[in-house]
Amino acid sequence: MLKPITRSERRRVAFPKVLNVSDLRQIAERRIPRVVFDYLDGGADAEVTLESACRVYDTVLFRPRGAVAFPDCDLRVRVLGMDLELPFLLGPVGSSRLFHPGGEVAAAHAAGEAGTTYIQSTLSGHRLEDSKAATRGPMCYQLYLLGGRAAAEKSIERCRNAGIHALFVTIDTPVSGLRERDFRNKIKQLLARNVSSIVPFLSQFVTHPRWLLSYFADGGLMQFPNVVLPSGPMEYADVSVALEQTVVTWKDLSWIRELWGGPIVIKGVMTSDDALRAIDAGAEGIVVSNHGARQLDCVLPTLRVLPEIARAANGQIEVLLDGGIRRGSDVVKALCLGAKAVLLGRAYAYGLAAAGEAGVVRAIEILRGDVIRTLKLLGVGSLAELNRSHVELPWEWERDAHASQGRPLLDHLKS
Repeated sequence: MLKPITRSERRRVAFPKVLNVSDLRQIAERRIPRVVFDYLDGGADAEVTLESACRVYDTVLFRPRGAVAFPDCDLRVRVLGMDLELPFLLGPVGSSRLFHPGGEVAAAHAAGEAGTTYIQSTLSGHRLEDSKAATRGPMCYQLYLLGGRAAAEKSIERCRNAGIHALFVTIDTPVSGLRERDFRNKIKQLLARNVSSIVPFLSQFVTHPRWLLSYFADGGLMQFPNVVLPSGPMEYADVSVALEQTVVTWKDLSWIRELWGGPIVIKGVMTSDDALRAIDAGAEGIVVSNHGARQLDCVLPTLRVLPEIARAANGQIEVLLDGGIRRGSDVVKALCLGAKAVLLGRAYAYGLAAAGEAGVVRAIEILRGDVIRTLKLLGVGSLAELNRSHVELPWEWERDAHASQGRPLLDHLKS
């Protein structure tokens, strides 16, 4: 059962200095052990893509219209047949229960109260049925094929029975990326299912007694209840091997679609070619995503490839985006460049780690206020008015766009 937001949790994020997502990140860093924070905060290899994920938004500049006043701004958007009050969804973040016992259930509840949707990861600590019961809004599910087709079919059946709206099928995890922070921190050892495995981390735990108490009160030593094997729920230590054994291919989309029967979104699209393949596969949407810079390092940030992909999609499929969103102005820039809406990841997960559901609520409040303020300063009254004319792109983006214009569609027609 979902516990109400406590007064102490609300105070922790209601302090006037919590003005942005970076402030929530700092609180999260203080509240949870280093090994847990690095799991949330880190990226693949040298973290080149992670560093550029947020910085790329700074290179896109606004072109506002003056002498325009709107007392209210319309933030409503229709995504995959869902009528949402906000242009951002709470995206899938694995192992959220490790950050705070509320985990996925708290995030789902906060999303529903805010009028948006929550997308739960296969690799989550709470049952998808519990998260769905906690939200009054629509909920979606990110599907991995962990445990093989039989396990995935059971998960799809559970999603259908629970009233899940859409499946987000992730295609960018043929193997686990090398997250060097996690490797050095030996996070797999922390999450092994024996008490002795936590001994090396005691020095971190004793300096975070509040997190430690809640971790053990919640049962500790996580499993993944949405991946049910013959031996029981999948354990964390089994994930890397399972990913390599159950790679998602385009051929899998046919049986997934037949079994599911509802909207399917392809998550992990970084090229116009894959966008076109998703259209051919009959998907209703795509997410321009590099997996939060946690898989392949030295790939382009998602905002950089969004214009190319949106142009190739040409309105045939809904285009969403995740990666590096930390401010409402980032959301607006993505919408100007062709995204229907965006998915938040770390932006709300920092809030969850900082103060549970109250932190998620605060993250949503911050970003909602940012979006409204940005629209008013742009001279725009609704999201529907946003377009490419409201932003100025770096000259090299324009150069590359002219060089490749028409090529992906032409190649697609030739094939």
